[in-house]
Amino acid sequence: MKSATILLIALSVIAQVISGCTHTEAASHDETAEHEQHTIWVTSPNKQDVTITQQYVCQIHSRRHIDVCTLQSGYLEEIEVNEGQKVAAGDALFKILPTLYEARLEAERAEAEVARIECNNTRKLVEQQVVSGPELALAEAKLAKAEAQVKLAEVELNFTVIKAPFDGIIDRLHEQQGSLVDEGDMLTTLSDNSLMWVYFNVPEAQYLEYMADEEKASATHAIELVLANGQTFSESGSIGAIEANFNNETGNIAFRADFPNPNFLLRHGQTGKVLIHRTSQGALVIPQRATFTILAKRYVYVVGADNVVRQREIEVEHELDDIFVLESGLTKDEKFVIEGVAQVRDGQKLEQYKVRSPYEALSNQKFHAE
Repeated sequence: MKSATILLIALSVIAQVISGCTHTEAASHDETAEHEQHTIWVTSPNKQDVTITQQYVCQIHSRRHIDVCTLQSGYLEEIEVNEGQKVAAGDALFKILPTLYEARLEAERAEAEVARIECNNTRKLVEQQVVSGPELALAEAKLAKAEAQVKLAEVELNFTVIKAPFDGIIDRLHEQQGSLVDEGDMLTTLSDNSLMWVYFNVPEAQYLEYMADEEKASATHAIELVLANGQTFSESGSIGAIEANFNNETGNIAFRADFPNPNFLLRHGQTGKVLIHRTSQGALVIPQRATFTILAKRYVYVVGADNVVRQREIEVEHELDDIFVLESGLTKDEKFVIEGVAQVRDGQKLEQYKVRSPYEALSNQKFHAE
């Protein structure tokens, strides 16, 4: 019994010692946490070049995309090309049965020969003073008309062979060999894909930004094309044209970006996304975590020369992943609270704080976000 009592007393003493150590450690931890909680860090805006990317849905068109139509009616005698075939300017594409037009040409040539003989005879009679000068003028006019008819018949015969007006790619064939076609019927389409025109719509505000950058040369623009599979097209583009009018219903204006297409990967009718990378030089940037919002307005706590914290509204020009590009509100040399924003208030005088360089404040974004 006595041994059991001694054992209980010993266990009680050990428990008190352990409990005392635990309370001491907890108190020490709370003091450390309180010390860390009240550490205020300040920094200044960083002046750097910032790349801002704007994305637009686009439609891809060939520089030249035309309907190949018949100029004469008749039977489609020959088809010289296949669907999807590349052709060069001047290559024969289709041939309409020329028999009728050949016969018409021969008839017109015969008429011209008759008119030429009559004109020569009349000229001799005028020289012999048998007929008057007006008779010769009339004969010459008939000859000129007959020769014009010959030229017209030659053109009509040439129209039976349809040739490519430029280098391009043949699309689907709409008529087959032996078909009876009328004047103006579409046989296929021809696309010049050496240079692609990519159209996309830009909101008015971003249009004004772009024009201001171009006028002041304050930013450079790099243009990329992202295809439907998510891959970026190998060639970079440039702005080729801007339409004259805004769409009043959407508030957008159409831009055209030109992309070289040396490997003919792009085809007429494709879709994708245009990325415009705008590099703004010497922009002021601050971490997003240093800001707070009141009634849809964004603020930071600025630390003055007297160490007094003042709430100040800022204007954000662009929002990136974890930084804000400032339009106004701060200067490069001013200091603002970057950590401990929730622990300060407007008008408070900071007894102590730590300063972090702008570069360090921006380079540790992900670390502090965690």
